[in-house]
Amino acid sequence: MMVGMISDTHGDAAAWRRAMEILGSCELILHAGDHLYHGAFNPVLPTYDPRELAREMNECAVPILHARGNCDSEVDQLALRAPIMSPYFFCRLEGLNIMVTHGDGMDHAALVELAQGYGADLLVRGHTHARGTWEHGSMLVCNPGSPSLPKGDGVPSVAILREGEVTLYDIRDGSSLPPRALR
Repeated sequence: MMVGMISDTHGDAAAWRRAMEILGSCELILHAGDHLYHGAFNPVLPTYDPRELAREMNECAVPILHARGNCDSEVDQLALRAPIMSPYFFCRLEGLNIMVTHGDGMDHAALVELAQGYGADLLVRGHTHARGTWEHGSMLVCNPGSPSLPKGDGVPSVAILREGEVTLYDIRDGSSLPPRALR
């Protein structure tokens, strides 16, 4: 099973389309929050079109599970059919326990502790817009970055979980970092 991971789309319909060029073949997408609103501290990009992004998410052929980000509101929920207001969710896919959360309001160590307490094999988080994967004992943490407002290395990105490995992809050209295996 291929599972896409995305976060911090912030209303950028064009970035969503580029991300879907990579995630479109997945069987499920996990969205770690900040769906439609650009956020008070982010620039309003020329490609900012939250109404169009909501339409595209609603019509997406790939099912999407959502966690709430700090920029998501009840108004955003009105625009999206799937529930987005849960601060985190758990799912079990192919024997892996996965926790998805935006990651705001808790420091990284507290998030890791919470996920480990629930026996998560993979913690998917967003908020920082900086892509990366990190090991914490037997758990892997993945921040898929942001396809619209990347920080860190500045690469607009998403991630895919496939056959026990997580790979980060640059949505501009589909290039990837080396995969990281879950233990």
